[in-house]
Amino acid sequence: MMRFHFRDGKEWAQEGLLLSTTSDQACKLFDSALTQYIGWYDDDAFGGLEKTLKDIKVADPEFVMGHVMSIGLDLIGTGRTPRLDNTFKLEIENVESLSKNQASFLTSREQSHVKAVFLWADGFLDEAINVWEDILVNYPTDIFALKMAHDTYFYLGYQSQIRDSIARVLPHWKPTIPLYSYLYGMYAFGLEETNFYSKAEEISQKGLELNPRDAWATHALAHVFEMEGRANEGIAFLSSTVKNWEPSNLLACHNFWHWALYHIEKGEFEAALDIFDTQVGKRVHSGSLLDIIDANSLLYRLELEGAQVKDKWQEVFEICCTHIEDHVLAFNDAHIFMSCLRAKNENAKMQLMNSLDEFVRKCKGINSRVSAKVGNKIIQALLAYDEERYEDVVSLLHPIRYEIVEIGGSNAQSANRYHHSLARSLLYERKSLKEVSGLTDRLMARALASHNT
Repeated sequence: MMRFHFRDGKEWAQEGLLLSTTSDQACKLFDSALTQYIGWYDDDAFGGLEKTLKDIKVADPEFVMGHVMSIGLDLIGTGRTPRLDNTFKLEIENVESLSKNQASFLTSREQSHVKAVFLWADGFLDEAINVWEDILVNYPTDIFALKMAHDTYFYLGYQSQIRDSIARVLPHWKPTIPLYSYLYGMYAFGLEETNFYSKAEEISQKGLELNPRDAWATHALAHVFEMEGRANEGIAFLSSTVKNWEPSNLLACHNFWHWALYHIEKGEFEAALDIFDTQVGKRVHSGSLLDIIDANSLLYRLELEGAQVKDKWQEVFEICCTHIEDHVLAFNDAHIFMSCLRAKNENAKMQLMNSLDEFVRKCKGINSRVSAKVGNKIIQALLAYDEERYEDVVSLLHPIRYEIVEIGGSNAQSANRYHHSLARSLLYERKSLKEVSGLTDRLMARALASHNT
């Protein structure tokens, strides 16, 4: 569902979401950028999201919320960090200066948005969420605050909060409010992440009835099919609706990744490889960290299944290598490290490990804590697996397996007598949670075949 009317300053004020600018054009562009962010697509009429954000600053160079959105989306994209990117650091300092100069002019809501992105930029993602949630108490229809919190909860593995943040505001929304339909996909994803699969399916279907082009509602339903082992339904769903969700180019790669995962579950590795070659592998050149992670994840899963991915790793690594020292998220680090290992680049491998150690020692913020607690161990386990030290893989991951959710989750593989028994136990546990899973069945057969006692 494309939007063609965008709110001017008066319309924003009438909705109780005053924007401190005298430029109606800046307000309309802000609405367009917000819509593209929520909908995960580039609107060609505005030249795409990146150009829209630039045009907001042209329309009113001192429009603080325009700068806040631009910085916020760069942060959420996790491809830039002011710790290493001096240009980005200067952009943030410029917003700080603008907001101080307009302290008596900005609304308290806008000042809170400024505070939230500053906290995020400093690495305090958890504290940034609290600021956005405070905004939503008084302004429950502020979907920019809602979506920034939603995405950040996802990065932190706060699954219940993903769900409850949407549930708290839904009663305050009306169908006539712009972007209303997107709340269903967001809520459905939170329900799915907390194992309410039936309700998640119902709510995502409602969202798709209101807006068949909602790629996030599509994504939520894809997750339900994945978690319930309904691979055939997942393939049928994504293939029959691809014309609806593929235009959401900022998320399309990830939905293709889900499509490939269904084929992996079914043992159809050539089909999954074909999706990599025709979709994921090409889209990784977007430079989006989400696309980069999908490419690494898909190749790694295929290799674990014994599929031959040939020279695909080197191409992916060359895109990853500029992010080796970012350390914005432990989840990103783990996937980037996969490409260092599989591309057989010893220098990159050591660069990531050494810079991560330094990051943990010297930097504050939640990712430093998560990296120290969980991320570093995952890196060590990936290295151990690559070096065929399977006992060490289990020893590293088993004690933290309930904490791994803090970076998005992972699974371990193992060897040796105790570790074979442990591996079988963990696979039985996975089977109890997801009864229909070809992947689990193959792993169980492999574990039993390699050790019969």
